[in-house]
Amino acid sequence: MNHFGNQLRKIIVTEFITLDGVVEAPGGDETPHPHGGWQISYKCPEGGKYKVEELSKVSALLLGRTTYETFSEYWPKQKGEAFADPINKMPKYIVSTTLKKAEWNNCHILRDVAKEVAALRESDGGDILVYGSATLVKSLLHHDLIDELHLMIYPLTLGGGLRLFDDNLELKKFELKNSRLIEEGVHILEFKPIR
Repeated sequence: MNHFGNQLRKIIVTEFITLDGVVEAPGGDETPHPHGGWQISYKCPEGGKYKVEELSKVSALLLGRTTYETFSEYWPKQKGEAFADPINKMPKYIVSTTLKKAEWNNCHILRDVAKEVAALRESDGGDILVYGSATLVKSLLHHDLIDELHLMIYPLTLGGGLRLFDDNLELKKFELKNSRLIEEGVHILEFKPIR
């Protein structure tokens, strides 16, 4: 509960992910992955609508440094009331121990996941969405700071790359909240952690 007695803000993680658990380089050139751009080769209008709805239900973003750097290069130059305008206006919390300043509109740098993200979750405001940010998400999972996990699973394997779930021998259980099969064999699965 936050100090007004309301429920905690939910931290919702959303990922494009392959069957072998890779989240790296879905868009193309953000990493030197040999199969970069795998996500954009799928034509999924229903998936695009889902992403717009997902963003419309939150009031802030939480990003790792690498995702922040990719987004801050692209989104400030975009316009559009469904996606670009909200993403540019809403508060963005960047978790990084190395970032000195964040130039993008309405950005705030957090240094400590366990303390500062937990405090953000207890503050006043709407839910918070995490795009990509695999390193941050691993830390959020470790500290039990994820309230929903949205996976858009694509029917392909990449044989390597940055994976969301490492061999860290931590047991985490989830309950399936929603599932939907959309175009081209893409599945949207929404999970809640069982604590």
